[in-house]
Amino acid sequence: MTVSRVLNRSPLVAPETADRVREVMEQVGFRLNQSARNLRQGRTTTMIGLVVDDIANPFYASLGREVEQVAERHDALLVVASCGSDLARERRVVTTLLDRGLDGLLMYPTAGDHGYLSEELLEKRPVVLLGRRPSGLDTDAVGVDNVGAAMRAVLHLFDHGHRRIGLVGYGRAESGDDPNADHRLGRIEGYRRGLASAGIGYDPDLVRLRCAGVNEAATAVRELLALPDPPTALFAMNNRMTVGALRVLGAGLGGVALVGFDDFELADVFDPPITVVAPDPGEMGRRAAEILFARLGGDERPIERTTLGAVLIARGSGELRPRSRP
Repeated sequence: MTVSRVLNRSPLVAPETADRVREVMEQVGFRLNQSARNLRQGRTTTMIGLVVDDIANPFYASLGREVEQVAERHDALLVVASCGSDLARERRVVTTLLDRGLDGLLMYPTAGDHGYLSEELLEKRPVVLLGRRPSGLDTDAVGVDNVGAAMRAVLHLFDHGHRRIGLVGYGRAESGDDPNADHRLGRIEGYRRGLASAGIGYDPDLVRLRCAGVNEAATAVRELLALPDPPTALFAMNNRMTVGALRVLGAGLGGVALVGFDDFELADVFDPPITVVAPDPGEMGRRAAEILFARLGGDERPIERTTLGAVLIARGSGELRPRSRP
């Protein structure tokens, strides 16, 4: 009875007693089963969660909007949270959401081991992954062919005469990991394969992979353009990297061709308009949400792994040909 009163913040428990109870609970790893509490309190509305890197990013905003529409059709409540590519923060957010009674979870997971999503924590609640398939978790997933899309971007630039193609992004240049496990690794691998398919050697001087955001991407582009033999074209690994490149290249792009990964609002109003390889975040969100609600409805089919393609939208910036050099 005392533990129950502590959990419910009852004024009948003395503060020193409550502190001792909480200390013991922490030592034994006790967690409140909010789902059971919801049953006792009669909550009937289905509640699902969506955890992404940054909800302010237009890609995740589009994805979340489609998830919300599917949730509305099922009379369900959607809770959205961002983790900022921080695995520890993601773990705290996910654990808190699950403890508060989520019926199911959609995640665009950050890189790392997700073994913390144990059966005990999930309590048989379904999880659908978006974008990545990280280690330590075997569940439904909806991803993008990042390798193929990045290859297509590089080969598009090659077809327009470019042989020095820079990469602006984030991640690791060298890894034996499965490129399908992390969209960053997939895009880097696609860049490498695109160069190889075109007969171009990989040049680490043309690669910048420490860009956490727009400002870092702009700095990386300045560094690349300052090289004795600078790139004539750039491939940007997401829409934030593309915006950073545009801040430096400016109107007309200064003779440097540009292809970005992910479309973004106003990409078609620049001079020239921005060429992109673009997966459909709305479709990703819709497919993942439909899988999740099917699981909530009792679907026990084998784990479903869906890979979506990306389209190349040629608008002008990726079709610029290299300038002749004096």
